[in-house]
Amino acid sequence: MLFAKKATSDVFGVSNEILPDSYVDRGQLDERIQLLLKRPTHIALRGESKCGKSWLRQRNIPNAIVVQCRLKKTVVDLYVDALSQLQINFTVEQTQSSSLKGSVEASGEIGASILAKLGFKVTSSGETGIGEKATKVGRDINDLRYIAEIIKASGKRLVVEDFHYMSVEQRKGFAFDLKALWDYGVFVVVIGVWSQSNMLIYLNPDLTGRIEELSIYWIESDLDLILMRGGSALQLAFERDVKNRMITDCFGNAGILQRLALGTLDELGITEEQPQLVPVEQVTAVEGAEMAYAEQLNPLYQQFAKLVSSGIRTRENSTGIYAHAMAVIMAADDTELMRGLPLDAIFERAHARQDRIQRGNLAKVLEKFEELQVDDDGRGLVLSYNDATGEVSIVDRQLLLYRRYATVKWPWEDMIIEADKLGKGFDY
Repeated sequence: MLFAKKATSDVFGVSNEILPDSYVDRGQLDERIQLLLKRPTHIALRGESKCGKSWLRQRNIPNAIVVQCRLKKTVVDLYVDALSQLQINFTVEQTQSSSLKGSVEASGEIGASILAKLGFKVTSSGETGIGEKATKVGRDINDLRYIAEIIKASGKRLVVEDFHYMSVEQRKGFAFDLKALWDYGVFVVVIGVWSQSNMLIYLNPDLTGRIEELSIYWIESDLDLILMRGGSALQLAFERDVKNRMITDCFGNAGILQRLALGTLDELGITEEQPQLVPVEQVTAVEGAEMAYAEQLNPLYQQFAKLVSSGIRTRENSTGIYAHAMAVIMAADDTELMRGLPLDAIFERAHARQDRIQRGNLAKVLEKFEELQVDDDGRGLVLSYNDATGEVSIVDRQLLLYRRYATVKWPWEDMIIEADKLGKGFDY
C-alpha cells in the first residue's frame, strides 16, 4: 500500500492550524496549562507575535470562546463578541463604571438552549425542519453576573487574544472585571504581548492569587528540537551550521524559525518528504530564504511606515519629538528592542540629536505611540510602549530580520529635517 508523501508545508511554516510534526512543548508548558485549567484560576499567556501562543491555545483549549482584541475595542465589545459566538445577542443600552445594562436574546438554537437552562422564557415559532425554532428572548443585564452565568452554562472557556491591542484604560477595566468573573466562577485565559511580569496584577492588585501568568519564550534547545522533529518527519537532517544560522536569525521566535525552515527547503528545491535521509547543509540556502522573507515583508513595513508618518503629521505640536523618537528606536540594536528600550535611553539619544526635546514631553508622546501604528481596524502593532516600566519593546520580531536586508529610507527622516529646520514640533 502506497502512502502519500508529506509536503514540506505540512511540516514547516506559519499556519492557522497546528503542524504536529514540528510542534514542540516548550518547557513542558502544555502540562502546566493543563494543570492550571483544572484549578479555579485565570491564566495569562504572554509572548511576542508569532511565538506560538495561538498553537498553544488551540492544543490545550480547543473548544473555547475566542475573542480578538483591537486597539479601539472596549471591554463591552468583548462580551458582545463572546455571547454572539454562543448565538446570543447582547444589546448594550447603558454602561456605567462598575455595571452593565442591556438585554440578551437568542439568535439561534444553541443560544436559546443556554438561556432556557438559565430560566429565560423560550417559545416556539413553528417547524424548521430540524426541530422548534427559538424566538428572541430578552432580559435586563444589571451587572456582570448574568454574562458570567451564560458563559458558565455554555461549558466553554473564555479566551481573550491580543490583549495588548486594548487601550490602557480598557485593560484596567477588564482587569477589574476579571476579579468579578473569578467570584462568579468564570475563569478566563488572557493572551497577549507585554514585557512587564504580572501586568494584570499590576492593573488590579485584587487579582493576586487569582491569576497565573506564563511567559512563552524559546531557548536554543527548544528551537533546535523544532528543526530536528520536522526534519525527521521529512527524512531530512539539518546540519549544525544550517541550524545555527536559522536559530540565530529567528531572534528566539518559533514562527520566524518555521518560515526560515520552509524557505530554506524551497531554496533547495525540496518540497516533499524524501525517500531516504538527506542532509541539509547549504548555509547559503538559509541566506536566500532570509532575503526572500525580507522581500515579502516589504509591503507590511512600508504600510507600517506610512501609518506612523501619517499619524505623526497630524500631531503638529509634537512632530519633531515623534520623528526623533522613531529614529532612535529604529536604530536601537536587536537585543535592546527584544529586552525593552528604556525611556531614559531614548531620551538621552533623542536629546543628543535635538536639544529641544524634553523628557516629560517625550514620555507623553510615547504613551500615544501605539495609536500611530495600527490601521482603522486596530491591527498592525509592531512596537509597544509599556507605561508601567517606561520601555519600548518589539512586538513583531520580523522587523529585525527585515531591517537587516532592507535598504529603505524611513519617512520620519525627512520629517526630522523639516522639524529641525523650522524649529517646530517640539512642544506638546
